[in-house]
Amino acid sequence: MGRWRAFGFTAPALTLIAVFLVFPALWTLYIGLTNFRLTGAEARRPAFVGLDNYSRALTDETFWNSLWLTLLFVLGSAVLGQNVFGFLLAYALRAAGTVLRRMVEALVLLAWILPSSVVAFLWIAMLDRDAGTLNNILGGATAWLVEYPMISIVVFNVWRGTAFSMMLYGAALTSVPPSHLETARLAGSGRWQTLRDVVLPHLRPYVLTNTLLISLWTFNDFTPFLLTAGGPGNESEIVPVYIYNTAIIGGDMGYSGAISLLVLLINLGLALVYLRASKVRGS
Repeated sequence: MGRWRAFGFTAPALTLIAVFLVFPALWTLYIGLTNFRLTGAEARRPAFVGLDNYSRALTDETFWNSLWLTLLFVLGSAVLGQNVFGFLLAYALRAAGTVLRRMVEALVLLAWILPSSVVAFLWIAMLDRDAGTLNNILGGATAWLVEYPMISIVVFNVWRGTAFSMMLYGAALTSVPPSHLETARLAGSGRWQTLRDVVLPHLRPYVLTNTLLISLWTFNDFTPFLLTAGGPGNESEIVPVYIYNTAIIGGDMGYSGAISLLVLLINLGLALVYLRASKVRGS
């Protein structure tokens, strides 16, 4: 009776997991083994092609280019940008007044919680060549999204996602024992020495967790499509955008399914690296 009762409590959660996670994963695996398309004869009767789609992906220069751009996007906007700016904001706000701290936190969180379509429209308006805010300020006529597409989406993602890192590091900084900070101050340590020798050692577990989460989110982020649609050409076509263009624009669902599964394996690899690093840190 106890087992059935426990199953009754967990059944809704298991159902949601099966519907929204397990079934889509199995469906992606299936279509990745076929020549399934959005239209045409293959849409009605897809044929089994085995590992042909995966072999095609491994030799597809466009896919490898999108993967390289995605790695640059993750490193630039998540690992470096959001991590650094999130920590700097959290550390600086520790000494700020209550009103100023709440105001800065509200502005940073606002960038994070606004709908992606709204934020993308605001950035397009700001970076527009003819009537953009940035060009009006600088007095130039640069087509930022055309001439510097990757830099534009990296800066955009740093601005958009720094809020999470700021909140995580803000909470992590409260775990630093005040007695350690006071001891460092009495020992004559400067601000940089205190940060290096006292604060950062306490934050290492949080840095690892934050880096993993924002890296996975950024790796699978589709929002840059709203800014550049992967263009011009393929200069900003990160993997999520490439999958969309392949599946929806090109109609090649089978090939896009194979790529999606490869992306899933890459994400699992990142998670395993995190688990390995956690074990090494704990030992």
